[in-house]
Amino acid sequence: MKKTRLFPSTALSLITLFCASLANGQAETTDRTRQQKQTVTPQQVSLLQLKANQGDARAQWMLGNAYLDGVGVPQDYSAAVRWYASAAAQNLSDAEVSLGYLYEHGEGVRKDYGEAFRYYQAAAQQGNTIAENNLGSMYQYGRAKSRNPAEAQRWYLASAQAGNPVAQCNLASVYLFDPGIDPDHKQAARWFRAAAEQGVVEAQSVLAVMYYKGDGVTSDYTEAADWARRAAVRGYPPAQENLAYMFEQGKGVPLDYISAYAWYNAAAAGGQRGSAGRMKSLAKVMLPEQVRLAKARVLAWAAEHSRAADTTVSNDSRFSSFRPEK
Repeated sequence: MKKTRLFPSTALSLITLFCASLANGQAETTDRTRQQKQTVTPQQVSLLQLKANQGDARAQWMLGNAYLDGVGVPQDYSAAVRWYASAAAQNLSDAEVSLGYLYEHGEGVRKDYGEAFRYYQAAAQQGNTIAENNLGSMYQYGRAKSRNPAEAQRWYLASAQAGNPVAQCNLASVYLFDPGIDPDHKQAARWFRAAAEQGVVEAQSVLAVMYYKGDGVTSDYTEAADWARRAAVRGYPPAQENLAYMFEQGKGVPLDYISAYAWYNAAAAGGQRGSAGRMKSLAKVMLPEQVRLAKARVLAWAAEHSRAADTTVSNDSRFSSFRPEK
């Protein structure tokens, strides 16, 4: 049976990578960042060290976080690894995830996918949702073991059902793009929406495309515009380009060349190659005053959103695009 894809085949690696890139970072950013990125007093460090030396697994993990980030103590990857290992030896799943991440990325230890897989698997078997997601990623990309899309799907699903938005995004991409899985656009839309509702900007952008094209959901330009706008205002260039196109066409939003020009400008600044050309074409049919207003809006928007979204961005103008291919 011939498999169909929503987007061009060249987008396959891009879309799975942008979900996986979030997954890879999640191991180090969840509780550790939330708890440890604050100022830690010497007294707090001393208390952590006391508890860690007494064998408290969570204190050992948190002390490892402190050494990894250099918070309250000098940054020391070797010390971080030692404390993580002590906590992991007591089967603390958070420490197993942290060690898995370090081995997967070669931080403080020699990169070793086999060790990363072992630690992720141990934590996943305890129901740790980050480990389940990262284990799914290792199966999807064939790290440590041969590529196994079905196992990737199984672990992503376990994590997604527990509410992990990164796993929801990854699961959706598997349903939509992985050549080893029969495509299921309805399931893809379901899980992209779940991730989008939790603020995953890439999922918001792709969900907008699915509503625009009616893939897996009933075509709805208003919904498409709403999701594209959510991602666009957070600085995600593919969504900015798509929102610009909707303003240019008057689909889901009022026909508005000024807004279209402004969003194309933002997308072009973010690396969407087709947007610069669209701006030039649009300027030819706009009044000089409209172009002036559009440029003023660009400057105002840039001042308000001086920090772009921290996301993986495709430079392929076809990626997640509403515009028909030529």
